[in-house]
Amino acid sequence: MSGDFVWYELITSDPKAAIDFYSEVIGWKTERFGEADGVDYKMWLASQGPLGGVMKLPEIAVQMGAAPHWTSNVTVDDVDATVKRVKELGGKVYLEPEDTPTVGRSAIVADPQGAAISLFKPARIMAPHDASKHGEFCWSELATTDHGAAFAFYSEIFGWQKLGSMDMGPMGSYEIFGKGGRQLGGMFNKPSEMPVAAWLYYVQVDDLDAAIGRATQHGARLVNGPMDVPGGRVAQLIDPQGAFFALNTTVKAEGEPKDE
Repeated sequence: MSGDFVWYELITSDPKAAIDFYSEVIGWKTERFGEADGVDYKMWLASQGPLGGVMKLPEIAVQMGAAPHWTSNVTVDDVDATVKRVKELGGKVYLEPEDTPTVGRSAIVADPQGAAISLFKPARIMAPHDASKHGEFCWSELATTDHGAAFAFYSEIFGWQKLGSMDMGPMGSYEIFGKGGRQLGGMFNKPSEMPVAAWLYYVQVDDLDAAIGRATQHGARLVNGPMDVPGGRVAQLIDPQGAFFALNTTVKAEGEPKDE
């Protein structure tokens, strides 16, 4: 189904060190997927199975100024038609549609404000993960220069709907988006000190403070939080190689039954 986040990838300068870090902080395991064009690719494994991958940042990307980063794949019904629509709406295409045998067809694009994201049509049905479980990606957040224009773009290409908003005071509003009544993430106008529009991805953890402690002990830098948000507590960090990521712990409302 179009519009679902289904696969998250870490493109980093030192995959081995990154694997050691996230294994300690979150508890992920890895499994080698294969090697194509000289690129060693490993999958991240959580309790519900594979949820993403990790690979070395290509040298050509380094030369173009790319830094370690997390990215995501969003499903579409037709990659080629969606790429065409991205161009019509003022977005950019960084990687034209291509097939990965047994995996699916994909492309890398950027919205008109400059945030990059991948389009993906899987070769087979991908079973959804329960995002409330430890180690799963649970929220996708876009910091941009114009959240209204960004939402209009993504609504057109992914069918996302606006599901609510929160007043953040001087920072403006935080727009919550999703599909079929299910929340997927939020969008807001970035502060001036943030250099570019970008996506940030949150991982669910059972104990936020303990996870922050493990992260900083193993070389991460805490840049925001921990702080309370509706329904939970979050923190934003930079891993030892320089990739931004975020953590979330869901806080049950008073009187709400706890998970067994």
